[in-house]
Formats: sequence, structure tokens, C-alpha cells
Amino acid sequence: MPLILKNTLTRTEEVFEPTNKDSVSLYTCGPTVYNYPHIGNYRAYVFGDILKRTLSYLGYNVKHIMNITDIDDKTIRDSIAGGKTLAEFTEFYTQEFYKDIEALHIVRAEKYTKATDYIDEMVKMIETLIEKGFAYRGDDGSVYFDIAKDKNYGQLVKLENKIDVNSDCALANQEKKYNRINNDEYDKENISDFALWKAWDENDGEVFWETSLGKGRPGWHIECSAMSIAELGDHIDIHTGGVDNMFPHHENEIAQSECATGHQFVKYWMHNEHLMVDGKKMSKSAGNFYTLRDIEKLGITPLAYRYWLYTGNYDTKVNFTIDAVSGAQTALERLYTAYRDLGNNLEVGLPDMRYKTKFTEFISDNLNTPKALALVWELVKDDSVSPADKKATLLDLDNVLGFGFENLKEETDIEIPAEVLKLADARTVARNEKNWSESDKLRDQIKDLGYEIKDTDTGHKISRI
Repeated sequence: MPLILKNTLTRTEEVFEPTNKDSVSLYTCGPTVYNYPHIGNYRAYVFGDILKRTLSYLGYNVKHIMNITDIDDKTIRDSIAGGKTLAEFTEFYTQEFYKDIEALHIVRAEKYTKATDYIDEMVKMIETLIEKGFAYRGDDGSVYFDIAKDKNYGQLVKLENKIDVNSDCALANQEKKYNRINNDEYDKENISDFALWKAWDENDGEVFWETSLGKGRPGWHIECSAMSIAELGDHIDIHTGGVDNMFPHHENEIAQSECATGHQFVKYWMHNEHLMVDGKKMSKSAGNFYTLRDIEKLGITPLAYRYWLYTGNYDTKVNFTIDAVSGAQTALERLYTAYRDLGNNLEVGLPDMRYKTKFTEFISDNLNTPKALALVWELVKDDSVSPADKKATLLDLDNVLGFGFENLKEETDIEIPAEVLKLADARTVARNEKNWSESDKLRDQIKDLGYEIKDTDTGHKISRI
């Protein structure tokens, strides 16, 4: 069955056809390492991960590159404020990011490209744009991309008012004053020529490079174009990111890349939608800003957050609430319990092809994780599938889901609180005395503490709910 993906560029769902039959080039916009990423950022990285896992599951060889933005307005600002060099400041948050993606079971990219390692590639690309007439040096010494020269500018975000080369923002003569913007981030109300190379000023402190373009440093947008082309070539199959990256970042990536190379930059653009928190946009001022560390302090595991993300399609808005994700954690623990109940020593059988086929159908339909997740629960409850084959099937589907079934320990290896053990012993006494009402009462007390007790031929078994 074909893989159907939603292409932001065309606003349609399309049959995926990579440039090379059996291999896929995938680029993911990664973190700007000036702080801990928030849970909205991690929605984008989990989305990219399930896409990559799905491609691999379907037999494609995936070459995956993710950037690390270690040079931009924010990294410079905060490293100076913190009294640290740019390198030591960004390296700390880079390593914290790696810890987070490991906790989320995100498969590592083939390569993480740090922007500061690709300055030469950026300079060469900017020089090409200048030579072709798509970039110019401003009176402030910086180099800007001339959006009026790109007849396709706005193709990703579908700008209603296309740039007219005869308009006020087009080059009329050498004395022409430009509408320019030097900030890395801005919105569609500020469509202007953007900086490719920023001339040094005192706000940059000790952060600069001496190049043919002058003393300065790159703008944010040129970084991803130069890194992706250096590692994946002029044409990429899939480029992912959050919808907040569409403008200006991805729009500018397309403009500078296609004007430099003369052909299409990315075939399939894919974006995950916004993550809302308690029905509002996440912000520190609103008091609803969460990092992965914040939700862990509330007792929510990273994998519970991953599970919760699967309950909504990646391309629809979702609303994060503590109650909703706590419910997802309970569901995931029950799923782990169901897997453990199959027994660690049980010989693994063969994946059930009925479930494998259905799962492939769902996940190939634009990564329909809600249906895929529902199918997993259907499998768990299906007594017609032998325990050995059920275990094999869960392990097979987990290649996409990433819950880590293979590394689960027996429930007996998990420490049970003394209070729970005391209640369990009291329940055993009640059952031996055939005091069923007391037994039920004690079972409910155990459940209130987050544990479940089951009676077996060899005694009771306690597991987390």
C-alpha cells in the first residue's frame, strides 16, 4: 500500500515518491540551544521521529540530518548575559537536548549539524546569491536577500500579495533604499529583505568570523540551507518542522536555496500543528510554559507525553492539560503491564499479519497514530492471538511507536511500596477467611495508590496501573 503524506507546499495529501526508489533524504529543523526546549518543540521532534520510524518500517533507507542552531540572536544574547563563551553556553544545552530525546525514545539522526561548523558553506552560498543578483550588501555592511528578485517568494505560506519586481521594495537603481529586516524572527506583517550575513556590531561581543563577506556572522535562515545542502544535496525529499517555522524560516530557506541552485529545494514539506496548553498559546507570562523537566516534576514521564501525542494527528492542534497527559500515563502503564503479563521468558512467536497489515495501513495514511494506537489495544485484548505471537506483534509495531517494549523489566523487578505490600498481605488474609467485602475494600485501596492486584495460581501479582 502506498505511503500518503500531507505536503504543506501543495496543501494536499500525496503518494510519497522519493527521488531515489529505496532511500529517503530527511531534514528536521532542530533546536536553538539557548535554553531547554519546551514541550511544543518536542511535539515537532516526536512527529519527525514517527515519520522516520515509519519510513524505515516500510523498508526505506533514511538519511536523516537535524541541525543544532548554536549561533543566532538568542544564543549570542544569552551567552553574553551568562558571562560564558558561545561554545560553552550552547554545548550545555546541546547535551541536555540529547538527554531529552533519549528519554523520549527519539531515534538519533544520522548526523547533528552545528551551524558554527558550516560557516564556509554559508559564505560560499551567499557569494553565489550575490553573483546571481539575488543578494546585495546593505549600507550597514550586512548582506541581504532581495526578495523582489525571487518571483516565487511566498510559495510555501501562500502570500496573497506577491512581490512585484517593479514595486517600492525592488531595486530601481544603486541609490535605492531598501525595506530590510535584521532580526532572525518576524512575521508576515514585516515582509522585507532578510539578512544572510550580519555585519558585526557591539551587541555580538566576541562572536564573529572574518570572511570574504566581512567581519560578522550568519543570519539564521542561511544556516539550514547550507547545512542541508552540504549533507543531503541540492534536492531533499522531506523537510519537517513546526508550523511556527513556516514563516519566515522555511519560506526564506526555499527562496535562498532555489535561487542559489536553480531548482526545487524540497519535494515534501511537512509541518506539525501548534500545541496549546489549557486552551491557550504557551507562554511564560501566561504561567502555562512547560519543559520536559517541568512535567517530570509533576510525575509525568517523557514516554507518557509521547503516548499522549499519538492520541491526536500530528497535523491538528492539540490541547495539553495535566489531567489528559496523566490519563495517557495510566494508559501506557496498563499497556506495559499487558506486555509484561506475556512473560519475559516467553518464546517470541511471529507477528500476526492481520494486525501488521492494518497497522501499516493506518500509519501509511498520513501517520494516523490515533488509529494505530487503538489497534494496539485491540491486539492486547484479542484472545485469538497466542501470547507468543502477540508479543512478537507488539515488538514489531513498537518499531514505529517507540514505547520500548523490548527493554521492559518484569514487574517483579520493580520496587512496590511497603504500604501497598501491607495492604496486599491483609487482602490475602481476608480472602483466606472468605471475607470478600474486606478483600474488595483492600483491593480498592491498593488501586487508589496506583497499583493493581491480580490473583494467579501461584499467588497474587502486583503491578502499576
